[in-house]
Amino acid sequence: MSNDLLPGGKVYRVSLLVLPDAVISTVAGIYDVMNSLGLMAIKSATSATTFKVDIVGEMVGPLDLVSGVPFHVQRSIDSVTETDIVIVPSFLLSSGSWEKNRYPRLINWLRSTHASGAIICSACSGVFLLAETGLLDNKDATVHFNYADIFAATYPKVSIYPERVLVVSGQHEELISSGASMSWHDLVLYLFARFMGATLAQEVARLFALQWHQDGLTPYIVFEGKFDHGDAEIQIAQQWLQLNFSVANAVDQMITHSSLAERTFKRRFTAATGITPIEYVQRLRVEDAKRRLERTNTSIDEISWRVGYEDAAFFRRIFKRTTGLTPGAYRKRFCIPTFAR
Repeated sequence: MSNDLLPGGKVYRVSLLVLPDAVISTVAGIYDVMNSLGLMAIKSATSATTFKVDIVGEMVGPLDLVSGVPFHVQRSIDSVTETDIVIVPSFLLSSGSWEKNRYPRLINWLRSTHASGAIICSACSGVFLLAETGLLDNKDATVHFNYADIFAATYPKVSIYPERVLVVSGQHEELISSGASMSWHDLVLYLFARFMGATLAQEVARLFALQWHQDGLTPYIVFEGKFDHGDAEIQIAQQWLQLNFSVANAVDQMITHSSLAERTFKRRFTAATGITPIEYVQRLRVEDAKRRLERTNTSIDEISWRVGYEDAAFFRRIFKRTTGLTPGAYRKRFCIPTFAR
């Protein structure tokens, strides 16, 4: 990497890429936090090492982002011949899909900066643009879980893990993607830790009240069964299950309500939805339990019974396996605080 020397340290040049699809909150947040060493005079043993962040785009001047708010592009990509880190912020896929080939100059510039040794990062849906370069082919990445299916269909050569907060790929760990929405916090803190040490990263986290998403993004993902598979018999069974998941022996009853033999039903159900009938029932029960934990003070044992489990200990194991958190920890994290009620 290319570094300009400061008294006792280095400056890492960061190019924060903006384009009309970008979300202003991500751009502004990354800019302020990564510039915080100079803006807020954070003191640390390595404070002489810093980031210098430039807002980079195709043309210098005001650019209306997808939020409708203009943002000033400080440098054009043509003027950025050397950079250490490139960050592609999150986008809003307003049409529900990503249209390729709209930004050929940006794609070529990303490939060029990568070839020159820069680290290329994406926040949330910014990974769509990064994937268009081909740099992520046959590598791992993450994206907002709401965009996971669209991404997988658009870029089948990339292995996508929407439940992961941060994925570092590439031979030299030079391709970094962060997951849903505010996990750009984790991306920025990771960059502080990687280039300036864990102590400074923690100091920045304290200053901005940022938190690492150490439990991953699984607790945030809402289960929605797959209905667009075209198997009418299984769709009817799924609709029945939506209303009856808490009944005893839900799978057996669902099969009884169908016109299929048990073995055939289970095979077709798994092929259509991607998971087994019992896993489907468990996901629906856990999803209902999550809402009850978020919105009520009902005891965990009673919630267990209401969603279909007589054995509360078994329910706790299923819940932890599905969400990554115990029911108590989930309630603590996601319930509405008293002051907001």
